[in-house]
Amino acid sequence: MSRVPAGVKVVDNLDDILPDLDVLYVTRIQKERFSDENEYRSVIGSYSIDEASVSKMKKDAIIMHPLPRVDEIKPEVDYTKNAKYFVQASYGVPVRMALISMILE
Repeated sequence: MSRVPAGVKVVDNLDDILPDLDVLYVTRIQKERFSDENEYRSVIGSYSIDEASVSKMKKDAIIMHPLPRVDEIKPEVDYTKNAKYFVQASYGVPVRMALISMILE
């Protein structure tokens, strides 16, 4: 039996939970984390966020992603007001600059 941290809800169907979310944090399925190529192939493409997904979300819900993406968020989502991953990525630049500055001082 696996343990789930308090406050975490596990669902099998993303569409079931989309209307309840304030933030949807999406990541790609990382091939390098699989030791078995067949297992990776069995899950690749198992989910994708598109305009239909966004339409099920709260109007002010946001979508975040660490980038780069593969196929887990369709490019059409980029033009919605919910897509915040490019802003998220741009905030990483000054943070990295500050960290490098602190390290080099």
